Amino acid sequence: MPVDESNRSAKIAGRGVSIAYGSRRIVEDLDLVVPERRFTALVGPNGSGKSTILRTFAGLMRATGGSILLDGRSIATLGAREMARRVGVLLQGPVAPEGLTVRDLVQQGRYPHRSLFGRWSEADQAACEEAMMLTGTTTLADTPLDTLSGGQRQRAWIAMTLAQQSEVLLLDEPTTFLDLAHQIELMNLITVLVRDHRKTVVAVLHDLNQAARYAEHVVLLKDGRIAAAGHPSDVISQDTIADVFGVRSMVIRDPVAGTPLCVPL
Repeated sequence: MPVDESNRSAKIAGRGVSIAYGSRRIVEDLDLVVPERRFTALVGPNGSGKSTILRTFAGLMRATGGSILLDGRSIATLGAREMARRVGVLLQGPVAPEGLTVRDLVQQGRYPHRSLFGRWSEADQAACEEAMMLTGTTTLADTPLDTLSGGQRQRAWIAMTLAQQSEVLLLDEPTTFLDLAHQIELMNLITVLVRDHRKTVVAVLHDLNQAARYAEHVVLLKDGRIAAAGHPSDVISQDTIADVFGVRSMVIRDPVAGTPLCVPL
């Protein structure tokens, strides 16, 4: 039985959600609660439905059944611009036009807040500068994206998402292409966004120990269903790891963070 831990109100919730690609069912009758102003990690083996669920919660895929609620309101009733103002999304492998600079890309994050012929404002500029400062891309502002390393490009895309200033961030494998130091920086950034900027963040992560250390709410997925959900210390155990990943392990206390630490056997 999945454990659902949420002392705060739900920011996003899926109720009886089913998702399919054609006749192939990926998710069936999913109930998933994302607590407000917390960092939720979606973790599971390849093919467990993590990215599909994230895309559907972002409104980029249509659920074949059930409903997805944002602050209690169905996202199906929200227009694209309102959805973009409230939910920022970074998917895997984003592509930008050739020659676009980091500054150009980050400025794209302001489109939900501007009218068709609206002038660039001081608020727009401040949002972009803050986003680049938080992601360490300020010195790269005038550099073309296609000349950057994979890690630098990933940070630029994250800066664009932050410039959107949405209350919810949905990130699909955001540590892809990042070396260990930049992975730690990104996880610390997410912590700051949740703690100091009152963001609700949902990220698909492959590293279970990374999720256990940084996320306050972990959802373990297997075959499109929730195997367990809640605080890492409540749901990460030898039994759940064996069930979800098919791996024998020891779960010990992380000597630094005090969170569960999975050691495969």
